[in-house]
Amino acid sequence: MSTRELIRHADADALAQAVVARLVATVVQAQRERGIAHVVLTGGGIGTAVLVALGASPALRAIDWHRVHLWWGDERFVPEGDPDRNETGARAAFIDQLDIPAAQVHEMLGSDRISTAEESAAAYADALHEAGHGAIPAFDVLMLGIGPDAHVASLFPDHPAWHEQGDVVAVHDSPKPPPTRVSMSLGTLNAARSTWVLASGTGKQEAVRSSFDAQAQPMQVPASAVHGSEQTLFLVDEDAAAMLPADFGQREG
Repeated sequence: MSTRELIRHADADALAQAVVARLVATVVQAQRERGIAHVVLTGGGIGTAVLVALGASPALRAIDWHRVHLWWGDERFVPEGDPDRNETGARAAFIDQLDIPAAQVHEMLGSDRISTAEESAAAYADALHEAGHGAIPAFDVLMLGIGPDAHVASLFPDHPAWHEQGDVVAVHDSPKPPPTRVSMSLGTLNAARSTWVLASGTGKQEAVRSSFDAQAQPMQVPASAVHGSEQTLFLVDEDAAAMLPADFGQREG
């Protein structure tokens, strides 16, 4: 398990551009070392801003997209094309302009294509195991947003989904709409080599602060429980870091 690090950026725009640069460099290196790169995408405000910046960046073409598998850490159980879906925003931001095999864009099935969130979760777990030759792939990059309550993916504090068994779980009665979702479990999230938690804005201050609290408990502060095997970064802007000491972490940009 890697040590959790905080990297601060001046504002949301600087943060998004820095994450794009870091992502491109990491994927290119992964392809050089292992041939294929597995990347887990996220949504939310800063997550979407990163994907929009990636779509607009000339560096997008530095990646061989034929050798990338794209995944999502969670998804809303709503029909394909619904604006609430993380996949919908990601396709509009950058995926639709890529020459990437459709079979390597691993969306979570929505309510128009499968009957229940449980069936969607099981299908996604099967896709992960197939790609990982019987195991969860070691994701080269896993990006996560963080909620004001410190939730990550769709793992909310003290939610019953924590007790569900499986690599991918159904989430019902989410405290944040829409109420039905599908999420990677904590164990699956923690299969990543590099985990990046993205946070921007004053509304994320308490979540970021509590994630670095040595007394934080995973079920109360889910973001405190995620880690990559090689790297765990909290990539934040100064607004999101404001409740931490001014000299905590390192500054970039």
